Amino acid sequence: MMDPKKHPSFDGHEDVVFVGGEAEGYAGIVAIHSTAIGPAAGGCRIWDYDSTEDALTDALRLSRGMSYKNAMADLPLGGGKAVIYKINIDRVEAFQKFGDAVEKLGGRYITAEDVGASVADMRAIAGRTSYVAGIPKEHGQAGGDPSPMTALGVFVSIKALLGGSVQGRTIAVQGAGAVGYKLCKLLNEEGAKLIVADVNEKNLERAKALGATTASVDRIHAAGADLFSPCALGAGLNARTIRELGAPIICGGANNQLATDDDGARLVARGITYAPDYVVNAGGIINVSAEYLGEPADVVEDRVRAIAPRLLRVLETAKSESLTPHQAADRIVRERIAAAKKN
Repeated sequence: MMDPKKHPSFDGHEDVVFVGGEAEGYAGIVAIHSTAIGPAAGGCRIWDYDSTEDALTDALRLSRGMSYKNAMADLPLGGGKAVIYKINIDRVEAFQKFGDAVEKLGGRYITAEDVGASVADMRAIAGRTSYVAGIPKEHGQAGGDPSPMTALGVFVSIKALLGGSVQGRTIAVQGAGAVGYKLCKLLNEEGAKLIVADVNEKNLERAKALGATTASVDRIHAAGADLFSPCALGAGLNARTIRELGAPIICGGANNQLATDDDGARLVARGITYAPDYVVNAGGIINVSAEYLGEPADVVEDRVRAIAPRLLRVLETAKSESLTPHQAADRIVRERIAAAKKN
């Protein structure tokens, strides 16, 4: 087992906790990157990784991304993430045990849905801990599946990048799962032309019902389009794919889209505008934050729609200061986290 502190993506994490094990019937990792601004918030991802080391890499990168995402969105939350990479028992029991593990962290980490997890899973966790969001609320309170708000944040950002309208514009969407499909619906409703790729045939069929054409998952990035929207797993923008990109703008819901920092410079060199992922995909955590803080549902959409002007300010800063977009965004959030640590 790799020592998390020696991992290249460690980045000063406050804590990395391995949860479960063979005797428990499930296994996972909780990574707490920062609690400087508030408790570390971030979803629980269920995925079949090739190795425990791969799971650790994902947990570390995603949790740091949550610190940045939450700080950029002006939320009173730090950054954390959980990944569960093995379930050998009844799913409800596994999530109840995971809830026990979250409870033992004493409120330093707040979990919610992510890829592979559901509202039902969050209900199982909630039977063991209060440090969970993503559960439907009543009487106008924020809550429930955060993916519609993630999709809305990406959608308003795409509109802003395309001059305020997607009518007649071609959007290539990589991944038509919980976020990607909802994004496709929003784009279709406003007259966009869709090219969609997904490894799941059912997801593709849903997209085709919206009138989308399809592309293979390994070539969707090269499709001729006005904008490419990565909404699957991360690290899809790399030295190979950037050379092949078929759209001049990138804006999507996937986390950690750049495989390395150098890939941000590669995009600039090609004249491609990149919307930093954690700026535009913050809608879900904005919803989770409002739920956890007991705020009304009607505050969420306004906050999500504020993502678009925030993105444009980041891009303006990058241009005026000769930075890549992700460098400009990173500098803003590092300054906010550093200021919080001083207080």
